[in-house]
Amino acid sequence: MNVNRGLKTFVAMLGGCIAIAGSMPVQAFDPLLAERSVSTTPAADMLYGKTCAFGELPAPLRLQDAVERALCSHPKTRQAWASVKIQAAAVGQGRAAFLPTLNGNWRGTRDGAKNHVIGHPQFDSNYVANLQNASVSLSWVLYDFGGRSAGLRNAAELLAAAQANQLAELQTVFATVAKDFYAAQAAQGALTAAREIERTAGANAGAATARVNRGVAAISDRLQAQTAHAEAVVNRTKAETEWQNALGTLASDMNLDPTTSINLPDVGDGVTPDKVFAESVDALIEAALRDSPGMKAAEAKVKAARAKAAQVRAEGLPRLSLVAQYGFNNQPTSLQLGFPAFPATHREWYFGLQLTIPIFEGFSRSYQVRQANAQTELQLHSLDEVRQQVSLDVWSSYHSIKGATENLDHSATLLVLSQRSYEAALRRYQIGVGSILELLSSQSALAGAKRQRIQALTDWRSARLQLAASLGKLGMWSLESERPVGNGDLAK
Repeated sequence: MNVNRGLKTFVAMLGGCIAIAGSMPVQAFDPLLAERSVSTTPAADMLYGKTCAFGELPAPLRLQDAVERALCSHPKTRQAWASVKIQAAAVGQGRAAFLPTLNGNWRGTRDGAKNHVIGHPQFDSNYVANLQNASVSLSWVLYDFGGRSAGLRNAAELLAAAQANQLAELQTVFATVAKDFYAAQAAQGALTAAREIERTAGANAGAATARVNRGVAAISDRLQAQTAHAEAVVNRTKAETEWQNALGTLASDMNLDPTTSINLPDVGDGVTPDKVFAESVDALIEAALRDSPGMKAAEAKVKAARAKAAQVRAEGLPRLSLVAQYGFNNQPTSLQLGFPAFPATHREWYFGLQLTIPIFEGFSRSYQVRQANAQTELQLHSLDEVRQQVSLDVWSSYHSIKGATENLDHSATLLVLSQRSYEAALRRYQIGVGSILELLSSQSALAGAKRQRIQALTDWRSARLQLAASLGKLGMWSLESERPVGNGDLAK
C-alpha cells in the first residue's frame, strides 16, 4: 500500500464519519442518554405537550394566550432552557468519564535517503520509499477513589438545580405576565370609567350653564361644573397614557414590539371567591419550603458543591488505569552503514496497568480543597437566604390575597352607594333643591368608586396567582379557577 492509497483511504473514512454526523439531527446522537431531561420547548413543563407555534394575536387577547406566548418567547425562559441543556451535556461528560478512551494515529510520508562515501563508491546507496506509521492506544481508568462518581453527582445535581430554576423562571414569568395583563385590564377599565366621568361632567356642566342662563343658579355653579369637566378631561388623558404604557409592557412580556395592537376583554365581575382559606399561613409556608422550585434549586446546588469537594479531594489520590497500545511502521532497515536499505515492517504492542500517584503539586491541591469547601459553605448560606425569601413571599402573598378578597365586597358596596348618591344629588340639583357642590362631590366619589372596583377585581385575580407562584404551584390550571389557593391547589 503506497502513501497515496493510504491517504485516500484515511480521507474517505474521515469523510464518511462527517457525512454520517451531518445527516443526524442536532440532538439525535445521545448514546449516554443525557438529553432525556431536556424539554422540547422552553415551556414544555407548563404547556404539557403544546407547541410554541403561534399565529396572529387573538382579539380579544385572553390571559391564557398571553401566558403561553410569554412562556415560549420570553428571553428569561429561553435562557433557563439553555442552562438545562448545558448541564445535561455536563452529565453526559460525567458519564463518559467511566468509559475508555481510544486514540488512533496515522502518518504517511515519502522518504528519500541518498548516501555517498567519498573514494568508496561501492558503499553508495540511494533509497526512496513510501513510509507509513500507525498506532492505536487505549486508556481506561479502573479506580480513582470515587473522583468520577463525585464528578457525575456534581453534574447531576447541577442539572437538577437548572431544571428547578427553569420551572421557577417559568412560574416567575407566568406571574409577571398575569400581573401585567391584569394591570392592563385595570388601566383599560380606568380609561373607560374616565371617559364616562368626562361625559357625565360635560353633561353636568351643560346643565349648570342652562340653569345660569335661565337665572335660577349663580354663575359660580357653571364655573365649578366647568372646572370639574376640565379635571375629568385631564384624568382621561392621564388614563389613556397609563393604558398605553400597560399595553406596551404586556406586549414586551410576550416578546412582541411595544407598538403591537392588543385588544383586551373588559374587566367583568363574575368573581365569587371562597373567603375560607383551607390552609393556615404556617401550613402554606411549610409547603412552599418543601415544594417550591427555588428551594429545590438551592438544595441541589448544596449537594452539587459537596460532590465537587469530594471530586477535588479524589483527584489528589492515586489512579489505576488499564493501558494498551499497538503500533505499526514500514521504516526500511539497513544492516550497517554502506549496506543498502531493505524494505521492512515493524510492529510493537503493550498491555498492562498504570498507577499514577500525585506526589507533590506545589500545595495547590490543599487550596483547591479549601476553595471547594468554601463553595459548599457559600451554597449553604444561599439556601438559608432562599428559605427566608420564600417564607416572606408566602407571608406577603397570603395577606395580600386576604386583603384583596375583603376589598371585593367593600368595593362593590362602595360602588352601589356612590351610584345611588350621585343619582340622588343629580335629581336634587335638577329640581333646584340641591347645590352644585353636592353634585360635584357625589360625581367625584362615583368616579373614585368605579376605579376602586376595577382595581379590586384585578388586584384579587393577580394576588391569587401571586400566592400560587409563591407556593410553587402555579400552572395553566390556575387560570381556570377564581378562588384562593387551598388544599386542592396544594395537592396538584
